[in-house]
Amino acid sequence: MTMQAKLPMGIENFREMRTGGFYYVDKTGLIKTLLENPGKVNLFTRPGRFGKTLNMSMLKYFFEAGSDVMLFDGLEISKEKELCEEYMGKFPVISVSLKEVAGKDFDTARRTLCSVLGDEAVRFPFLAESDRLTETEHMQYKKLIELNDYGEYAMSDEVLSKSLLTLSRFLQKHFGQNTMILIDEYDVPLDKAYQSGYYDDMVNLIRSLFGRALKTNDSLKFAVLTGCLRISKESIFTGMNNFKVYTIKDVRYKEYFGFTDAEIRQMLEYYGFLDQYDAVKEWYDGYLFGNLGIYCPWDVINYCGDLRDQSVTEPQNYWVNTSSNDIIRKFLSKAKTADRNDIEQLINGSSIKKMIHPELTYRDLDSDPDNLWSILFTTGYLTQRGLQTDELTELVIPNREIQWIFTKQIREWFKWETEKNMERLEDFCKAFMKNDTDAIEEGFNAYLKKTISIRDTNTRKKMKENFYHGILLGLFGNMDGWNVRSNAESGDGYSDISIEIEDKGIGIVIELKYAEKAAFDTACREALKQVNDQNYEQQLLDDGMTTIRKYGIACYKRRCKVISG
Repeated sequence: MTMQAKLPMGIENFREMRTGGFYYVDKTGLIKTLLENPGKVNLFTRPGRFGKTLNMSMLKYFFEAGSDVMLFDGLEISKEKELCEEYMGKFPVISVSLKEVAGKDFDTARRTLCSVLGDEAVRFPFLAESDRLTETEHMQYKKLIELNDYGEYAMSDEVLSKSLLTLSRFLQKHFGQNTMILIDEYDVPLDKAYQSGYYDDMVNLIRSLFGRALKTNDSLKFAVLTGCLRISKESIFTGMNNFKVYTIKDVRYKEYFGFTDAEIRQMLEYYGFLDQYDAVKEWYDGYLFGNLGIYCPWDVINYCGDLRDQSVTEPQNYWVNTSSNDIIRKFLSKAKTADRNDIEQLINGSSIKKMIHPELTYRDLDSDPDNLWSILFTTGYLTQRGLQTDELTELVIPNREIQWIFTKQIREWFKWETEKNMERLEDFCKAFMKNDTDAIEEGFNAYLKKTISIRDTNTRKKMKENFYHGILLGLFGNMDGWNVRSNAESGDGYSDISIEIEDKGIGIVIELKYAEKAAFDTACREALKQVNDQNYEQQLLDDGMTTIRKYGIACYKRRCKVISG
């Protein structure tokens, strides 16, 4: 019996993938396409978790002199005999990831960048003695790898900014072949710098580093960069005319980042999970790269792994565990009423049209809140629907997983918003104690107008009721001394919300109904009848509550009606 390949959860090294018995979705066609469409500097922008790092590792192992060419046996690129003969294992390759280049201040981030570039230079110890380099060049190489008294790389500003250029020139002289430069997650240092307040210093450093290595470097064969955001040329790619950018809107390279539908079916069939196809599609599909539908590979691999372990039976949200999702929180905090209406449309399954800016600087994010739509798009929280036909891009939430993240962030934002005015919140909650239905209705309507309604027309009525149920629970949760229970067994059934305020002997029962077609009166009476018929107050009486308040609340969109009885 043949053993199944292991699922590559978190595997980003191509050699480990190919030698460790892992399932590999063949993306080596990227190599052929890259060689047939030559660009001196090539930038691929894709959201996180779509295989950028693994593809960069694949490029390194294909081109680098001395690599194990057997790693590519049986893969698509191995059929291209002439390309393999000319390029496979023939070039010096500089390969760095800037993913970890961060710090609370510029000096810390600079030291991290020195560490990344110094570690890469250490991969080529033969340069220190190469007979193709001069003594001066030997000394210059040693400046890339020398350490200070703290065991850190001691590069001066000049050595650091020239490090990629210097290393590429020395490798070219040693091997007699121009050098390939691979830079993964090129924009992370800028993102972190923007968040921590040293953006200008980092821009200047990255501009100098990239400009020298990628702009006028006669030792460069070609370069490949990856990132989430296409940073404005005026920011770090000044004067770089040899530059090709491939975004998620471009048709070329569309199939090489993320999984296609055919690849998903093949993987599910291989592991015996083809019956999960519809669930996988609902949760993890929905991205449109160029004109091709794409699944998020991180999610699918993790879900298949959990299915094999029998630790889950239904799709989970894996994206949320790899990202802080700060971008959504930031958007909500800056959003105008019109923006929140747009988000409501998106969450409820509709599309919106927005101007997407292909080039931004991180400063642009705060200068115009509308730019945040572009960030949500480039980072994978939104995707395009159909090809762009005018200046506006039609945007949708790609799948159920991302919808879940939006919903979670909206609820957290709403909680934060309501807690900013605790006096108003307490007055609203105390209205339930006082049996003041006018105040309850007025207060709840005011809160509903501030939030973003999640009322997907495809969801069941009960799911719509749960949205309002959740809002009320969140509001009541701020009251000290209130024992709030949800769907608690009481009388002959389960009440939506029951509350015990022990020091006052007051018990509150609430039943919520979704008012189809805004039939508020009917839904309120139905809710209150259910409270009385099912004897929901019995548990409160058994617990010693002497005053019982009973409410039927009907909700529709951002409106409600309240009756008591």
